[in-house]
Amino acid sequence: MKRLFLISMVVLLICSLAFLGCGGKKNTLKMATGGTTGTYYAFSGTVSQVLSKNIPNLSFDVQSTGASKANIYLIADKEADIAIVQNDVMYYASKGIDLFDGEVVTGFSAMAGCYAEVCQIVSKSNIASIADLKGKRVSVGDIGSGCEFNARQILEAYGITFNDIIVNNLSFNDSATALKDDKIDAFFCVAGAPTTAIVELATSNNIKLLEIDDEHAAKLIEKYPFYTKYDVPGGTYKGVDSDTQTVAVVATYIVSDDLDEDLVYKMTKALFEHAEEIAAGHPKGAELDPEYSVSGISITIHPGALKYYQEIGVL
Repeated sequence: MKRLFLISMVVLLICSLAFLGCGGKKNTLKMATGGTTGTYYAFSGTVSQVLSKNIPNLSFDVQSTGASKANIYLIADKEADIAIVQNDVMYYASKGIDLFDGEVVTGFSAMAGCYAEVCQIVSKSNIASIADLKGKRVSVGDIGSGCEFNARQILEAYGITFNDIIVNNLSFNDSATALKDDKIDAFFCVAGAPTTAIVELATSNNIKLLEIDDEHAAKLIEKYPFYTKYDVPGGTYKGVDSDTQTVAVVATYIVSDDLDEDLVYKMTKALFEHAEEIAAGHPKGAELDPEYSVSGISITIHPGALKYYQEIGVL
């Protein structure tokens, strides 16, 4: 009996210290986000806390990174387990196009779309539609940026190329200043709405948000399935009182293909079932919705996440 007691104690000690075999294995996942002042980092910090709280034996090592493109490489190189990226960038990586220019990146799959990064086309009030941008001075974002690709694709849906406009490559803040100073006629901005640069511009200037109507949105989405339709509510910006339909890309969590199916299922389930808790810590949590999540996923969904979406009937 004494010998059996000693053996039992040794087994219990091993389980307690190593978290192995007795249902207590500890998982610490590396989570790639973005710059420390950006939304990706703050939002993911909140998500990591809520998931850790609600999934036993799970914790996260939240890392500041260079955001979408860098995060995809981190997952592919097995230097991160989960990352937040723009859904258009993950699509480019899976196809080896645009930002990835012939290099197909593998080893990752989608877990959950979280919130909209809105394609906002801002002009002075004398420009009524995107079709009117032909021949105008338009800022399309920094050279090689995701915004520049979004601008090219949206204009393409209207039969306009970069050759048809006077291209300016400016940051969002610089674009707002240039519009204010009458150095450009319009600019593209891809970010969560409201966007600070546009809020500040609209405070002292009359602006217009250009609409992407149903016909052109459908044309765009058919060719580029990572877009979703999105209404910027009236009142988001001073002087823009009516809702404005545009499109958005989606800030999306991707995971390593190597992650356990059950673990990804639990993370996906906890993300949506505790959305209110996430929203209490970060305003973007209010946009978490399973149906919206899957609408913007245009790459393979991880089997664990797929199980959850099928379970609740959105797929």
